[in-house]
Parts: sequence; structure tokens; C-alpha cells
Amino acid sequence: MIAAETRTYRLGEFHRFDGGQRKFLYLVPAGAIFELDHAASAVIDQLADGEATHEELVERLSERGFTFDDASELVEEMFLSRAIVAPDQPPESVANPPAGFPLMSLVMNLTNQCNLSCTYCYEFGADKVATPEGKPKFMDVETARASVDFLLEQSAGRRSVHITFFGGETLMNFPLLKEVVAYATQQAAEQGRSVDFSLTTNATLLTPAIIQFLSDNRIGVTVSMDGPPEFHDKLRVFSNGRGSYDIIAPKVKALIQGHRTRPIVARVTLTNGVTDVIRIYRHLKDELGFHEVGFAPVTTAPDRLYSINEQGMGGVFEQFCALAEEYLEYALRGEMHGFTNVSDTIAELYQGVNKSHPCGAGLGLVGVGPSGDIAPCHRFVDSDTHSLGHISTGLDRSKQGDFLARGHVGAKYECQTCWARPLCAGGCHHEAFVRYGDTGHANIHYCDWIRGWTDTCLRIFGTISALNPDFLEKFAERKAL
Repeated sequence: MIAAETRTYRLGEFHRFDGGQRKFLYLVPAGAIFELDHAASAVIDQLADGEATHEELVERLSERGFTFDDASELVEEMFLSRAIVAPDQPPESVANPPAGFPLMSLVMNLTNQCNLSCTYCYEFGADKVATPEGKPKFMDVETARASVDFLLEQSAGRRSVHITFFGGETLMNFPLLKEVVAYATQQAAEQGRSVDFSLTTNATLLTPAIIQFLSDNRIGVTVSMDGPPEFHDKLRVFSNGRGSYDIIAPKVKALIQGHRTRPIVARVTLTNGVTDVIRIYRHLKDELGFHEVGFAPVTTAPDRLYSINEQGMGGVFEQFCALAEEYLEYALRGEMHGFTNVSDTIAELYQGVNKSHPCGAGLGLVGVGPSGDIAPCHRFVDSDTHSLGHISTGLDRSKQGDFLARGHVGAKYECQTCWARPLCAGGCHHEAFVRYGDTGHANIHYCDWIRGWTDTCLRIFGTISALNPDFLEKFAERKAL
């Protein structure tokens, strides 16, 4: 290592933000947050116009009232944090996950059938990648048990693993779901381990008996719902075109009332004409009583009628920011708000997340279709092109390695100068494939939006850390919903 006395320094890669009348740096290579006090600000100021040697920098700080020892120590601290760097210092890259990284989660598509005909559905709509012809429409018990065994075998070293039930419409194969819960719980217990369960549903098939089972077994539930009827019924319809809101609203209320062991959350897909974020949030959170509400713009090719144009996304961003300000007011009172998009980002900031990949797809998580095909995630289930193996033969490590290599943030040229890459890592693999034909392509159509949203969440994080830091402890173990 070059001796400090002979180094030349320049500013590192960071993003400045304010919060609670304090100044912060988001240190990009580390995905870390650094508070700028008077001393650290002085170092940044001295390098704002260019490089300086160690001797020059210490001398300038001494002229501003720092002792020689304090100035030297401060410069070294800033260098070690990479807020300042040496020009010949090699860039810090995000490491590849270790080979054979153990699984944490399995998404089981119990069926590829659904009783709704949502136009934007990535499973059945115009942008689907699945190739289910000739494959079973419902998973059988042998495939399900083999999937559980696969998860337990491939998660060595983890005391707890997670199974998410998915579809199609998950509850169309509810008898199998019950069998899987019993089998997985028993198999894990015999190994001194545990399994956590969740599911996603359109809520049309909920019954009192199903709700009781979900509550008794502490199964987390996410309901796909797009707001009040004027929004929900635009695209979430039955095959005859009839909207589904009137069917699911009373069932959702019964679920929220009857499921007492886990919070019930809503997941909203924003589409053209369904972008009134605040109205949707108020209805789902305040009127129906969901614990949390999360929003995601539709994953689609840009020429679909339901895709959101640039102006629409601008409106979504403004409403996201308005709800974020409300979230901050709650947080400063020590109360949870319920806007999932803020909570998930705050959790990642608090945990110091620095992603090599956008999500756990193909890494800590895989999906399994009714056929037993293994996919990077539920969005690629039963796609021959994206298969990573079969549950009977295991993961194809070469295919998995190729998927992960292309999806690594370091392989995405457009991401290398973006300060938001530790949280984004280029964006959703599935959306990249739908838009660009390549799961490893950066979602460049979304970049400005992501940077703006990340900056908003950083400011909220900084304000909370300055004015009510104990609140952040709620996010120590939170995972994105």
C-alpha cells in the first residue's frame, strides 16, 4: 500500500443528500451512508476543485484550525471510507456471490391456471415468456414434495427457509398447498430447521376455511389488488370482461379480520389509467384495512396500450413523493405508515445493502413450475428458454452461472457511472427481457425515476436518523415484500 505521505487524493464516488438539517454522503462503492460533520465537510471542500497531495491537504486543513495530527487522522479516515480516493487506487467492485450459494427461498407455482384474465399478466398476457404447451397445468404432490426436498438440500447451513406459493391463481390448487405446508414443516423439523410460508392471491377463491388455515399456519398473504373498483376493474377482469372488485372486496375484509397471525399486504400494479397512487393507497389502507400497500409499474413492452408513458410516470413519482412525506411524518412520531415502497428502501439502506444483482432470482431464490422445471423466479416459470434445470435432476450450474454473470451489475455498462446502482443493480431481469430481449440488460428507461426515488428515500432516512434514530431499528431484519 502506498504510504499516506506520498498519496494524491481526489473525491470518491458518492451522492450528497440532506436530512434533518444534517448533511450526508451516500458512498456508492460500499452502499454506505456517511454523515458529514464540519471536519469531513472541510476535507470534501478542499478537493472540490481537483486533486491534492496528502501534504497539501493536511496543510490546508491546518490553516482552517485543525492540528496536524487531527488533520492527518481525518484524511486517513476519509480515505479508508473511500469518500476520498487515490487516483491510482483500483476501483472497488461488487464481489460475485460464492459458488454454490445456498438457497433461501423457493417460489412454487402450484398451477399455471387462473380464473381471471388480467390483460397485463406476465403469466398469460401479451408479454408472457412461459411456454406451457404440453406441460401439466397443476403441480402434483410428487413434484411438490420433490421441490421441498430440493429446497432443504440446497439451503445447507440455513436454519430457516421460505416457500412462497404462486400461480396462476394459487388457491386453485389449495389442497396441494395444505399438503406442502404439512410436509415441509415435518421435513424441516426433523432437521432442526423451520419453514416460513407466504402466498400471493387474487382473493377470488378465499373462504372462511381457507382464511382459518392461513391464520393457523402463519402464512403471509399478499393480495393482488389495484384499488377501488374504477381502477381495479379496468384490467383485473374475468374472461367475460366482468370486473372482479365486487367479488373480492368482502373476501379481503374477511381475510383482514380473520387472519390474525400475519399482516395482510396489497400489491398494486400501476398501468395506463391506473396511476392515482394516493387514491388507491387511501382505499386499500384506510378503507379496506391492509397493513401495507406496495406499488409497481407494469412490466411490459413499451408499445402495450396499458403501459405508462413518461408523463404518467412523472405523475406517479410526484404521488410517491407525497406519500413519502406522509411516511416521514409518521416515522418521526414512531409510527409505521404502510407505504411498502418506502419501507423496503429504508430497510436496504439501514442494512447497508450493496447488490451484485437486482434481486435473489437464480441465486438465493428460484421458482418451480407445475412441470418441475426450475426457473430464476416465478416470472420465468415454465419458460423453456430460461429453464435452469428440473427438480428431478437439480440446478444446471452452467445455465445458472450464465444467468448470474449476465445479470451482475458489473456486466451492465450503463450502471457503472450511476450512483444508485447499490440498490438497483440494473433493475428487474424479467422487465429487461421483455423490453430488451436480454435478462442482463440494464433497464435504462427507468434510470432517472430510480435515482429520483432513491434520493427521496435517502433524505427520509437521513431525517429519521437525525431526529428519531430508534425508529430505524424496526428495519434490522426486514426483507422486501
